[in-house]
Amino acid sequence: MTSQADHFDISTLISLYFRTLDEREFPDDWARAYFTDDVRTVTPLGTSEGIDAMWHTQEAIERYARTQHMSSDVLVHTDAASGRTTASWNALMRHVHHDSTLRTLGPEALPIFTVGGVYRAELRRTPEGWRIARMEIEAVWTTGTPPHLPTAPRMPEP
Repeated sequence: MTSQADHFDISTLISLYFRTLDEREFPDDWARAYFTDDVRTVTPLGTSEGIDAMWHTQEAIERYARTQHMSSDVLVHTDAASGRTTASWNALMRHVHHDSTLRTLGPEALPIFTVGGVYRAELRRTPEGWRIARMEIEAVWTTGTPPHLPTAPRMPEP
């Protein structure tokens, strides 16, 4: 059973994470505020492992002129036997293409790419509070024109 305080803290972590994506707040220590050092994420763009690989998130967001991420129906469960805490939530993710992307995509491209999906996560309590250890995004439906993706990921600058 998950306490109300833990549910609140985890829901707040998710909301703050989504807000940083949309406000493009990526200071050097950004990922540590939301993820464990050994985090593993699986998204429609690929898999990232380890806190140092979380620059992929910033790169993905910067593909768009603006984004809006909304979460709802956050469910948190702590297994009494294992102590493992998981969460799942629905998300609506809207992505506004850059004008340059629209020119590349062609005249039939729609300016907004929308994804309806489900997030599933495993969380760990750390001395700094709850952090996401595993996160998977399942795109359930999409509308609009997806972006062209690079053939190889850009590596962060040292």
